[in-house]
Amino acid sequence: MKQVRALGAFSGGLDGMLACKVLMEQGILVETVTFDSPFFDVEAGRKAAAVIDVPWRAIDFTDDIISLLFNPPSGFGKNMNPCIDCHATMFRRLKEYAEAEGYDFIFSGEVVGQRPMSQNRGSLNRVKNLSHAGDILLRPLSAKILEPTPMEESGLVDRERLLDLNGRGRSRQLEMAKNFGFSFVPSPGGGCLLTDPGYTNRLRNLKNFNLLSGENAKMIKFGRMFLLDEAIGLVGRSSEENDKMLEAGFGIQLDIQKVPGPLGVLLGKKTTENLTLLTAIMASYTKAEEMVTSVSNQNEIFTAEKMDSLERREYLVTL
Repeated sequence: MKQVRALGAFSGGLDGMLACKVLMEQGILVETVTFDSPFFDVEAGRKAAAVIDVPWRAIDFTDDIISLLFNPPSGFGKNMNPCIDCHATMFRRLKEYAEAEGYDFIFSGEVVGQRPMSQNRGSLNRVKNLSHAGDILLRPLSAKILEPTPMEESGLVDRERLLDLNGRGRSRQLEMAKNFGFSFVPSPGGGCLLTDPGYTNRLRNLKNFNLLSGENAKMIKFGRMFLLDEAIGLVGRSSEENDKMLEAGFGIQLDIQKVPGPLGVLLGKKTTENLTLLTAIMASYTKAEEMVTSVSNQNEIFTAEKMDSLERREYLVTL
């Protein structure tokens, strides 16, 4: 007989690990996908897949999620998290891969009632309908309290060996992890930056300045943020952060000369005025006496008078 194959959406959380194991106990060949974007940590998926010894890959999701941030049909959660439309798009993409590569169905670790917005029954049904993947989408951890899927009705999956998890408690999941002998149990939490109020405040500024892109969304993870003329300035807070900004390599980078100081990055409208202003802001975090000079990664030189901290606050984004 042909072995049943399933492809799972896998963020690296405990529920996804358990969903895999529940299917594997039925002899189903499980493989996993973590969707990669500036807002998700693919390494969590890689680590969790290694713990349960299942094949894993990352799929770029940047364009999909950036597009949703402009006008999500189902709206946002508390911050800038379009969870319902994000999940629907993931399952639509997953279905495409599954059909192209000969998988029998797709699955996730979702639990009914675990998240008030995205995992109540209404939201799960909306995700299923929006994704157009309802014919091959299985949620093993809550399957016994949901409508039977075609996979269960055809005998491809034994419904009696699936679970009936419901609600926000984790005691059953932790007990299962112990019984399966997991060497690592992920901490609970969304793991998505779009639910973080501080980060999403920065992201809204990118959007308001028409600067929202995958590269810029990565860059604003670092430094203090300043609003300039149709541009955003980022100023490093430590030598380690300076190194990360350099490594990211996006935007116009400014480096102050002759005195120790932070790295600056300009995103958006490139003008002498903006780059000079950013130099003045950077200088305010140095021990320079008055005038400072910065050099950009495009070998341009800018000279500015050191800005005082009160004036600096007029440009600073706080939250």
